[in-house]
Amino acid sequence: MSYILIHGLGQNPSSWQTVIEASQLPTHTYCPDLFQLLGETDPSYENLYEKFKEDLDKKEGRIHLCGLSLGAILSLHYTIERPEKVQSLILIGAQYKMPKLILSMQNFVFQFMPNQTFSKLGINKKSFISLTNSLKELDFTQQLEKITCPTLIVCGEKDLANKPAFKHLSQTIQQAQAIMVKDAGHEINQDHPHELAKVIDGFWHTTDY
Repeated sequence: MSYILIHGLGQNPSSWQTVIEASQLPTHTYCPDLFQLLGETDPSYENLYEKFKEDLDKKEGRIHLCGLSLGAILSLHYTIERPEKVQSLILIGAQYKMPKLILSMQNFVFQFMPNQTFSKLGINKKSFISLTNSLKELDFTQQLEKITCPTLIVCGEKDLANKPAFKHLSQTIQQAQAIMVKDAGHEINQDHPHELAKVIDGFWHTTDY
């Protein structure tokens, strides 16, 4: 059994370090580097997902998935396509239908950010913006009912942009539980890692952890 934590768009695998240290997660918990997986291929969501899927398909047996933001979208997508592979699913700050206006506003801001901000993540600014643009057409609305594994939906109390999706996912996905983390924003794994560690431990202890 593998335990996998997937970082968000503006993060890297180290974003999970404090969560892992504060939790009872196995020492072999896997945190893939999404931008390293993407490599030199066209920076699109489609290519990233294919690389992500190939990477997870190599894991022996069933897997426990936990993703934040972009990591949550990838985890949601993978669970829809590989229901037989996923033992349980945790979605943090997740969307199931991408908010085009918010993405457009974010990309406008990204244009004025220094290149070194993106290079620290292992991707250049142009590729980063291309990747976010490719997210705009994603819509898993009609596929959410295909998810049948135990699922936990998590959102920060201050993450206003993702609260509507949090509510819809909680009501639509079978076997879904929901937790709102008090005083937390979007990047709960960095802002409230100890609280998130408790949430993950509590859920995965009920799903063959």
